[in-house]
Amino acid sequence: MASNTVSIQGRSFELSRLDKVLWPQDGYTKGELINYYVEVAPYIIPHLQGRPMVFTRYPDGIDKQSFYQKNAPSSLPQWIKTYPYYSPDSGRDINFILVEESAALAWLANQACIEMHPWLSCASLVDYPDFIVFDLDPSPGNSFEQIKTIAFLTRQVLNELGLRCYIKTSGSQGLHVYLPVKNKYSYEKVRDFARTVAEIICTMQPDIATVERTVRKRGTKIYVDYMQNVKGKTLCSVYSVRPRPGATVSAPLYWDEVNSIKPSDFTIKTIPPRLQKLGELFAPVLTDRQSLDAAFSQLGLNKI
Repeated sequence: MASNTVSIQGRSFELSRLDKVLWPQDGYTKGELINYYVEVAPYIIPHLQGRPMVFTRYPDGIDKQSFYQKNAPSSLPQWIKTYPYYSPDSGRDINFILVEESAALAWLANQACIEMHPWLSCASLVDYPDFIVFDLDPSPGNSFEQIKTIAFLTRQVLNELGLRCYIKTSGSQGLHVYLPVKNKYSYEKVRDFARTVAEIICTMQPDIATVERTVRKRGTKIYVDYMQNVKGKTLCSVYSVRPRPGATVSAPLYWDEVNSIKPSDFTIKTIPPRLQKLGELFAPVLTDRQSLDAAFSQLGLNKI
């Protein structure tokens, strides 16, 4: 297939195989993936900037083999910034990509990077997360109505602790609740907090919610996953595309619309007009940094 040279904000590079179908069920191509990311770049990049990134690549489409891209490939253009980090788990240095501009996003989409997974902390303060996440992950047999119930319960518990939270679809079948915090708490402390909140939620709805990590032991209960609050773990970013039928997208929501939506409503075709109409609903996650000191005291947790 012929290559196409593009220039985005002064960066020139080659795009290739734009008609390669990545979503066989829908016919969506790599070119459409690239176009989507370029269109939403002003909205997604603030959520990626300065954060070590992990990508899921599907070079032959979503129904074929995929792999995680952590270490920057040798083909990475020099103008795309990276962050070197020694990984104790793998015992080596990993050169994480930083997505700072639209051109980097387009270049990555051209590599069939469908999913964008930023760290919860920035490289500049890598040990201190900017938010706490609750990943509401359904088991087979859970209804989306049950997931909504647990999402509202998560908000209720946090509100009673004097905290504000924000919600998005996972882009698959779950929901993600984000609690932005002042980045002065260690990952260990925010994980302790998240575990305590998750356990309260499960005590209030024991029939449909669990903190059991082992899949076979969960039965038909929603996993209130607080274990994503670990340095180096990631969730798909808001506005990230998912390798699902329909090319679904992780979409921010108003709380008062949660009851009226379903995950398949949000795709690479529906998100751009939604952004034009509603604007960026997830912006407060980057600015509404809250102290956990009072909540730690209420829960009997040590904040130091």
